[in-house]
Amino acid sequence: MRTLLESWTISAPLWTVLAAVPLGLLARRRVYPHGSLVALLGVAGALSLLAVVLPAAMAVVLAWDFLVLVVATIDWLTLPRAADFSAQRTIARVASLGRPHDVVLTLAHHGRQSVVVHVRDDVPAALSAVPESFAVAMTALSRAELHYRGTPACRGTIRLDCVHVQVRSRWGCWKRFVSCPAPSVVQVYPNLVQLSEYALLARTNRLSLMGVRRSRRIGQDHDFERLRDYSLDDNYKHIDWRATARRRRLTVKEYQSSQSQRLVFLLDCGRMMRTAVGELTLLDHALNALLMLSYVALRQGDGVGLICFSDRVHGAVPVRAGLRQMNHLLHATFERFPTLVESRYDLAFLQLATRFRKRALVVLLTNLIDDVNGLQVEQYLRAQLGRHLPLCVLLRDRALFEAAGAGEGGGVRGLYRAAAAAHILNWRREVLSALVHRGVLVLDVFPDELTAPLVNRYLAIKARHLL
Repeated sequence: MRTLLESWTISAPLWTVLAAVPLGLLARRRVYPHGSLVALLGVAGALSLLAVVLPAAMAVVLAWDFLVLVVATIDWLTLPRAADFSAQRTIARVASLGRPHDVVLTLAHHGRQSVVVHVRDDVPAALSAVPESFAVAMTALSRAELHYRGTPACRGTIRLDCVHVQVRSRWGCWKRFVSCPAPSVVQVYPNLVQLSEYALLARTNRLSLMGVRRSRRIGQDHDFERLRDYSLDDNYKHIDWRATARRRRLTVKEYQSSQSQRLVFLLDCGRMMRTAVGELTLLDHALNALLMLSYVALRQGDGVGLICFSDRVHGAVPVRAGLRQMNHLLHATFERFPTLVESRYDLAFLQLATRFRKRALVVLLTNLIDDVNGLQVEQYLRAQLGRHLPLCVLLRDRALFEAAGAGEGGGVRGLYRAAAAAHILNWRREVLSALVHRGVLVLDVFPDELTAPLVNRYLAIKARHLL
């Protein structure tokens, strides 16, 4: 028995190496043992330990090992090849942040046998998929369409390179992983659905549902702009019956304001815009409000421009009118993210003075928590008075207001937190008072409530002819 034990101890590493070599070669082709083969090998290991105690069982061990080898070889021959699969992905190239995006995977099976495949798309962390994977039974020479919805979690460009397929052999001893190339690029823009909602509510005179108030304007707002086809939301009083008779199609008149002005955004992309509010950062909330106001202004016939800056000026969009300007604004902002650097307001206002000389409404979107940046903002905005009309939009930190109102509920530690929060809020109120005293327009709101107040302030400015 000792001789048998010594021989088994010497030969065990050798058999291990001999078994590992073919498994390593198969792994290079992305073929791995699966459940049935693992169970068979586990039984073989148990029998080998039994042969150490009972030498008479060695013949059974050898017979079982030979049987496992034969079964594994035969089952390996039934494993589909990697060339038996191909995939295509159908996906729109443009998506909105936080909105579900439909994706269709078309998987083709070129083999001659029926198989059950497990499919998973090459979804990055920035895109959450529901469902994440599929189990599909496919016959010979067949196709399968798989549908899932992906929700982008951040703006920018998302790349999907391939579709991952897992297929098993007939008896389940082996599994193969196949990556089918299917390159796709999705550009995730800020939430654009709000623009279509605004257009629909504007046509039906229900903008109050979005929090947008009507501003009484001095003068006429009924200058004729163009003729267009009638829709169910239009007022029948605006139907042009002569044009309808001539075109043999219901036609309405569309009007616009006669006052054309300019609007320039200064968008802070520095570290203070990195704070997360819900699922979005301060910069994301500012971008959503910026795009909505741009859409409103362009529909009013005004021109819109943009400067993005942090420690340097990242880009500038010249002031232009027309809804085509929305494309330029979107392309300039969809891959703009907050960076961990200190914002250079001097560079932004230098760019403003160099490239935007005509009078405009200058909207600065930023966040302040210290005296240095507060003094800079006050200084540069005050310098714009006379040439431009400055509007400073400051984003509130809801946590500060909650901490200041906590009071005695948190004990001694809560009192200190409340005192510190109240000190910061008092400093912030002083900054706002100084800006208002200098003649600068100010809007201080919570980030998730920014859109409607910003649009209302713009409409009020136009109604009062401040430009």
